[in-house]
Amino acid sequence: MIRKCLDFLKPAPYQPITKSQVEIEGDYRYWRIRICYSIFLGYALFYFTRKSFTFAMPYISADLGFSKGELGLLGSILYLSYGVSKFLSGVMSDRSNPRYFMATGLIITGILNILFGLSSSLWTFAIFWGLNGWFQAWGWPACCKQLNYWFSQQERGLWYSICSTSHNLGGALIPLIAVFCAVNFGWRFAMFVPAVCSIIMGFVLINRLRDVPRTLGLPTVEEYKNKDANKSPEAQESKHSLLSIREILFNQVLNNKYVWIFSISYFFIYVVRTAINDWTFFYLTEAKNMEDMLASSGVFWFEVGGFVGMIAAGWGSDYIWKGNRVPSMVICAVGLIASLFGLMYVPENHVFLDMLLLAFIGAFVFGPQMIVGLAAAEFVDKRAAATSNGFAGTLGYFGAAVAGYPVGKMIDSWGWYGFFISLLISSAVIFLMLLPLWSGQGDHKSKKMGWAAKQRTIEET
Repeated sequence: MIRKCLDFLKPAPYQPITKSQVEIEGDYRYWRIRICYSIFLGYALFYFTRKSFTFAMPYISADLGFSKGELGLLGSILYLSYGVSKFLSGVMSDRSNPRYFMATGLIITGILNILFGLSSSLWTFAIFWGLNGWFQAWGWPACCKQLNYWFSQQERGLWYSICSTSHNLGGALIPLIAVFCAVNFGWRFAMFVPAVCSIIMGFVLINRLRDVPRTLGLPTVEEYKNKDANKSPEAQESKHSLLSIREILFNQVLNNKYVWIFSISYFFIYVVRTAINDWTFFYLTEAKNMEDMLASSGVFWFEVGGFVGMIAAGWGSDYIWKGNRVPSMVICAVGLIASLFGLMYVPENHVFLDMLLLAFIGAFVFGPQMIVGLAAAEFVDKRAAATSNGFAGTLGYFGAAVAGYPVGKMIDSWGWYGFFISLLISSAVIFLMLLPLWSGQGDHKSKKMGWAAKQRTIEET
């Protein structure tokens, strides 16, 4: 019964390639643009339903009397649920139609936000927010699959970074929308309005998205870019078949040491990113005595900086380091440490410096956050890219969970000094883990090619 209900998520069937080269060129241009703007807007709306609670927290606390630790617990529940689901949804996404997979997740998260806004007790909040985290994880694996199938490696860093800035669009708009709704209509409307927008967008995704190129009668992106012209038809056909779950999990992901290194780095990146995103509003209102709307703009500038950082990191990894993603991440880790020290010691009533430093922190944390997920996906067969990205995301959201209840308790116990020390330690770990992987273009490509060759040998035997 459950399997029949999920039949609509199955991949679309491959179509024969009967189009001329001119038609293929035109269709690729059209569909790549359409798919990119669709997943960009769709994932931005996932942030509406994920982050509305963050900016409703002070008003929920004032209305219902919850402590920072209890509010942080709800955040941790979402991130743990999201983290577990992201790995599983990565496997599902590799074997599903991203058109319906992403849209279904967005619609369900909107419904759960409405149910959250209708509740008042901690345990009902925990149930609906935990379920929200589970379906939130249906968003990015679908985006990752589309990007890996529609764009070649030589151009993927830039396009991946462009689409990843949807984080920042959603993250920059939601504090303004949620705080406006909470101030004028109450915190429940801060949950309702983003939810309705997300449900509508879910149906837009169903209309706009499609599956991988072969389902539209187009060649693979490697064939389109003439990268595989020397391969036999039999070899090409074998690449189009789905990998088994065992091949995805064990041959491609769990036995890949590079996936593990990037994933553990992701854990600490998400500690920093989520702590800044979730606690900055509280920090600016409590420690810097800013008014609510001014404090919410701090998160806006954090996201604006992230937009710039993602584009710069993706472009640099493509055009400066020729596909090696590590140097961008290491440089960002150094900048992140310096920016956190700056924000920690800027005195009160220096609003411009606070906002500028938050923009720098956004640039230096969102850059590696995007690149790490891409690097993890590129070190496996692209038929396992969503699973690899999802596995990295699972560890990342375990880090996000640490930024919830544990960091909330640290703030309760040691104040904002403890908050900054935890973020500085996490940033230092990112730097130390990734620095040994910094190498020249040849070393980087030889590692990747060596791993790919090893996996082909395993699969052939």
